[in-house]
Amino acid sequence: QVQLVESGGGLVQAGDSLRLSCAASGRTFNSAMGWFRQVPGKERDFVASISWSVGSTYYSDSVKGRFTISRDNAKNTVYLQMNSLKPEETAVYYCAARRSIVPVTQQERYDYWGQGTQVTVSA
Repeated sequence: QVQLVESGGGLVQAGDSLRLSCAASGRTFNSAMGWFRQVPGKERDFVASISWSVGSTYYSDSVKGRFTISRDNAKNTVYLQMNSLKPEETAVYYCAARRSIVPVTQQERYDYWGQGTQVTVSA
């Protein structure tokens, strides 16, 4: 079992930066991790993912070049550095983990989820 707790959300202005953290506990060894976001009334969208060991990363086209996912396995923590934020990126951001070392983009392939952290970007 894996428990995930996100933090770092808040209210920022367009163009600002924010770093989200996801603290994991439990059986996190060999777990690929991902970040997703969801706006009320819409589906949860893939943002970024990272493998367990070699640090392979994947990003949605909309955030590529502005967001960076990273992890510190010694601290069991995954980060999402978000730069040049846009108002349309206002959403609840979720951290997810899967029982595999391979990162994927499909939310249904993740096994564990955090409670989410709100990110609000004002114009």
